[in-house]
Amino acid sequence: MDSGYLLRKEHEEFARRMQEEDDRQNHRLAELEGQGRENHKLLLSIERLATNMENLQKEVREQGERLETIENRDGETWRNVKWYVLIAVVGAVIGYALHSVGL
Repeated sequence: MDSGYLLRKEHEEFARRMQEEDDRQNHRLAELEGQGRENHKLLLSIERLATNMENLQKEVREQGERLETIENRDGETWRNVKWYVLIAVVGAVIGYALHSVGL
């Protein structure tokens, strides 16, 4: 008695299973959409972090250059002071020598 038609009970079972499959797939799609939103937020955060790191790197480089300038200024001043002291000592020795000779 197989007429190729489904009985009402078989049809209802088939419809129930299809609805369960649709529900399952809808649930999975909702989870994937949520994960996609979270990934997008994460990517935006990483982009902001990278930008901040670039700015920080520039600032550190500029501060390093300023620090080097300050350190060199003190070193240059000290070298100049030593040079002036050396000139004064050499001048005093030459002056004493010339005074001893009678000039």
